[in-house]
Amino acid sequence: MEYREEFLQSGDSMAGCGSLRDQETVEGWLQEIDLLENEETCPDDKVCSNTYLAVRIDNDRVVGIIDFRHHIDHPILGLWGGHIGYSVRPSERRKGYAKEMLKQVLKKCRDHGLARVMVTCDADNVPSKKTILVNGGIFDKDVQVDGETIKRYWIEL
Repeated sequence: MEYREEFLQSGDSMAGCGSLRDQETVEGWLQEIDLLENEETCPDDKVCSNTYLAVRIDNDRVVGIIDFRHHIDHPILGLWGGHIGYSVRPSERRKGYAKEMLKQVLKKCRDHGLARVMVTCDADNVPSKKTILVNGGIFDKDVQVDGETIKRYWIEL
C-alpha cells in the first residue's frame, strides 16, 4: 500500500496498476487479483489478467507493477492478442526497472502462446515510449481512450 500511497501523494498516473488504485486494503487488492486471474471468476466488466510485482531484492521494496491482460473478448483489448500495462514508482524511475519489467513479462506472453502483444502509453510519456521501443515495440497509431490520447505499439514475440 506504500506503493499506492506514493502515487496518490504525487498525483501521478497509476496506469498499469490494475485494481490497486480502486482498493483500500491489501486484502481487498489480493482478492481482486485472485478473481481476475481466472476466466471463471473474472467479473464481466473486468479483463482477465495476471499481475506481477517488481521487487528490488536487496530491500524487498516494490518498485513497479505490471499487468498482463490476456483476455481478448473485450471492446478495446479485443483488437489485440493481449495487452501489457505497467507502472514504476515515481521515486524509482530512470533506474532501468521499467525496461526489465517489460522484458520479463514478454516471456510470460510467450508462455501464453501469444505471437504479439500490444503495449500502450500516454502520448506525452517519452520515457515509456523509449522503454517500449527498446523492447521491440513498433508504433501502430494514436488512439483516443476516455478523452485521452494514447500511443499503441505492437511487440512481435
